Amino acid sequence: MTTQNVTIPALSGGSFSAYLATPSTQPDAGIVLIQEILGVNTNMRQIADDYAKSGYLVLVPDLYWRLEPGVQLDADDKDQWTKGFELLQAFDVNSGVEDLKASLSFLRQYPSSTGKVGSVGFCLGGKLAYFMATRTDSDANVSYYGVDIDKNLAEATKIQKPLILHLGENDEFVSPTAQASIQQGMKDNPLVTIYRYEGVSHGFNRVGSSAYRQEAAELARDRTLAFLKQHLGSGVKSLCSN
Repeated sequence: MTTQNVTIPALSGGSFSAYLATPSTQPDAGIVLIQEILGVNTNMRQIADDYAKSGYLVLVPDLYWRLEPGVQLDADDKDQWTKGFELLQAFDVNSGVEDLKASLSFLRQYPSSTGKVGSVGFCLGGKLAYFMATRTDSDANVSYYGVDIDKNLAEATKIQKPLILHLGENDEFVSPTAQASIQQGMKDNPLVTIYRYEGVSHGFNRVGSSAYRQEAAELARDRTLAFLKQHLGSGVKSLCSN
């Protein structure tokens, strides 16, 4: 497994950086890994490395590049968490989706790619992974504790490829009412699978943070890997050993 920073042309002009983790196996299915409000930080790079060790070509685009390139924040630092929310308020979702489309194209055209590419996103990225399902032709999508999905359920009719939603029962940013709306809005869509994790809050997959809950994170990861293997294919050989 190797890592590097790459530059991707934006569809609207300009370019942005992305962290690319490349597995030692080929050919590879791809994953666009979508950041939380904290930027492309240590946690996001570690997740990318872990998926690469499982045989995926993983790209983490810097979606804040129009606001402040290279943001890397710590969820357990109050000031940095506050800055993350400030960036979120200034972030243009539609431009972010366009950057994800460019990222999708980058991975599909990458020399070792099978052409199959999905997305996995967290928090803000979980919302954007939902939009990857509704607004792009990404082959499979996984949303961890995506925010504001309940406010965008009108788009659910546009889902054409499989989608997983991982929800934490006690998510302070996705209320019980919001979760009920999501489940009601998606219940008749055979492409959507919703998992709820009892007793966990927002960020339960964020290793090294106070929100991390190992049992729920490992169960969600196993489900995600099985889902990606099913829908992206590829020569992934080491899923059971990671």
